[in-house]
Amino acid sequence: MEIICFEELESTHLFMCEKIKTGEIDKNLAIYALRQTNGVGSRDNEWQSKDGNLHLNFCIRQSDLSTDLPLCSVSIYFGFIMKELLASKGSKLWLKWPNDLYIADKKLGGLISSKIKDFIVVGLGINLKHCPKYACVLDVKLDLETLIKDYINELEKKILWKQIFRKYIVEFEKSRSYKVHIQGREVPLKEALLYEDGSILLENRRVYNLR
Repeated sequence: MEIICFEELESTHLFMCEKIKTGEIDKNLAIYALRQTNGVGSRDNEWQSKDGNLHLNFCIRQSDLSTDLPLCSVSIYFGFIMKELLASKGSKLWLKWPNDLYIADKKLGGLISSKIKDFIVVGLGINLKHCPKYACVLDVKLDLETLIKDYINELEKKILWKQIFRKYIVEFEKSRSYKVHIQGREVPLKEALLYEDGSILLENRRVYNLR
């Protein structure tokens, strides 16, 4: 997968989504910006960031994904791969269901996922150097370019979903102390039942996590 660096973009995610829609991007590709001025997070929230943080987006054709990956759980899948990579470098981060990266009880970053044409598009942001007061920065020092190359190398291994999910079952228990937004409401995850496709049963309804 080719990796392209931009000095500055308003939003790596919106940029990539638009280029796919217009046909200017028609292959698996990763882009990142050294500076992002108007990032987008989950539920259309603004993702505030500063120079030195990770602002990464990539697109992969459905046909090039792991054969057993449920599309509803791409955020878990790609988030957990990053979690495992950073853990191997000494970080104590964990993945809160379905798409937030945390260290202890502070948010470190997160993912946003979309499906456009036959591409899955994923935006990934991590506070490597700067963060808002309510969040945290990564607990290990890493070179941005090296981190991105290492992560893309992991993605290209096409790790099976069942291998990811086997580990995530244990990780999910940490999410039970938190809440999730469902149709504008915050709902506790304490009693949630995790299914094999990464969705959960909450308040007698199935909740999926492509976002």
